[in-house]
Amino acid sequence: MTESVEQMIDRLCAKIPDHPEPGVLFRDLTPLFADGPGFHRTVDALVDAFAGQYDCVAGVEARGFMIAAAVAYASGAGIIPVRKEGKLPRETISQSYALEYGTGTLEIHTDDAPRGSRVLVLDDVLATGGTLGAAASLLTRGGYNVAGFGVIMELTALRGRAQLGGHRVRALLRV
Repeated sequence: MTESVEQMIDRLCAKIPDHPEPGVLFRDLTPLFADGPGFHRTVDALVDAFAGQYDCVAGVEARGFMIAAAVAYASGAGIIPVRKEGKLPRETISQSYALEYGTGTLEIHTDDAPRGSRVLVLDDVLATGGTLGAAASLLTRGGYNVAGFGVIMELTALRGRAQLGGHRVRALLRV
């Protein structure tokens, strides 16, 4: 019997107890990124889940960049980088959002893709939904249509889907 994508991701994910604080089980996806066949299957699963539904992908800094680059290459799509404030050199729009201890701000260029493009938003983990929700708001304000969200892992107890405005979400592993 072959291993499912979900089983493979779970197997390749390093689990670190009590990090960053006691009682937390941190799930590190970097071993998945380092495993060529595993990363290939992961990218294919994301591409297949949204085939024909997007014109370009948006990768959320920083691990989302790796995923977006691979998905864009595999599907022939372009990339819109969603960066932290102050990192992009041309005209930008920004969106601030709440973090556990403060706020964060994301930015995109105002002219990276044609307005009206269908954009698939990609990141490694969906937790509280704050970052992905801010990315969606930012892309919408920029004139793009959010085609959905693709993530490798969703931490379901944190209920991040509720922050994503009813858009389609495909999490390859839900824990």
